[in-house]
Amino acid sequence: MREPGFWHAPPSAAAALLGPLTAIYGAVAGWRLRQSGRRAGIPVICVGNLTLGGAGKTPTALAVGTSLTEAGARPFFLTRGYGGRLSGPRQVDPAIHTASDVGDEPLLLARIAPTIVAHDRVAGAAAARAAGASVIVMDDGFQNPRRAKDLSIIVVDAKSGVGNGRLFPAGPLRAPLDAQLDRAQVLVVIGEGNDAATVVAAARQRSIPIFTARLIPTPGDITALAGKPVLAFAGIGDPRKFFATLTASGADVRARHAFADHHPYTGGDAAALLAEAQAGGLTPVTTEKDMVRLAGNPETAELAAVTRTLAVSLTVDDAAGFAALVRSVV
Repeated sequence: MREPGFWHAPPSAAAALLGPLTAIYGAVAGWRLRQSGRRAGIPVICVGNLTLGGAGKTPTALAVGTSLTEAGARPFFLTRGYGGRLSGPRQVDPAIHTASDVGDEPLLLARIAPTIVAHDRVAGAAAARAAGASVIVMDDGFQNPRRAKDLSIIVVDAKSGVGNGRLFPAGPLRAPLDAQLDRAQVLVVIGEGNDAATVVAAARQRSIPIFTARLIPTPGDITALAGKPVLAFAGIGDPRKFFATLTASGADVRARHAFADHHPYTGGDAAALLAEAQAGGLTPVTTEKDMVRLAGNPETAELAAVTRTLAVSLTVDDAAGFAALVRSVV
């Protein structure tokens, strides 16, 4: 879905009209957060966010999985597989599965560690343990009460924070802010900006460790795009961040096309983007997450073949402290 503009604006009439629905949603969401989930029998680390939309969960989950592997653990990622047709539990095999099967994020996670897709997270955790996992890293699912977590890492974007601070559907919050922070053990603030100040202050009041981090583009990708005129397109939580990163990396961004998060590209989308790029002598560029959706679809294969990606990875400023906290769970 596309986020409505009033989610990131001062209080509006539209948000006020949704007040009754917000009250109902908040009561249910708050009740769910107070429930005790089932233990998995092995440690569970959950990477979640406070709001709907992208905040950097998957890059953070990848960083957590990498850190655990380097420490000698055998992490398995557990994810719902948003946008995929398979309900699972199913272990992702990038050689045979496409984004239409398991979703886009699981294909990225599976590059780092074994990944289980499961709509039922209890069953998914059992499958991971049976397959040899020594620790489970959940990409999303913080608000889901069925699975108990040993460490919950909350990710927030420094530029967007929690938007207007209101609950869905009047705002982007998934549950009452206080109720969410009461269940969190770590806060990671990604990027530059002051819009997460309210969350940071609330976390400090609870003595929650706070880490600052940045999404850093892969040097090789930057070199390949430096000075080139490009057509940028992305279907992620906030495409504007991708466009800004491209510009900051030295690419000459001549055209921008933003799609909804997890957008399933069609043959028509691909043909239009390809025609515009060819007419302007532009190099199409997108995110890794978008590329896995393009590459597995015959209708978009031609666009995928000429499109470059700008990959990013999470860099935590206090990398040693963050790694020590993550590894303490196992």
